[in-house]
Amino acid sequence: MEGLKPEILQEICSAKMPFGKYKDTVIADLPINYLEWFHREGMPKGKLGMQLSTIYEIKINGLMDLLTPIRGKVSFEKTKKKVYKF
Repeated sequence: MEGLKPEILQEICSAKMPFGKYKDTVIADLPINYLEWFHREGMPKGKLGMQLSTIYEIKINGLMDLLTPIRGKVSFEKTKKKVYKF
């Protein structure tokens, strides 16, 4: 294993998903179920796979606070719109 590289966390907070359902979504904002799917099916090769694996581990271990100094105080949960059906 190579040494810890802090720039990886900065990239996760700024790089966007290049394809798929969540194209153009910042990697740090990808939902856990999408990351779990990649974990089951296989992460992409290369840098993107490393970034997805890293954010997956951060999220499943409850370590999103690691990204707060980089991103600032932001809500990681999307607010749900209330829909009333009559």
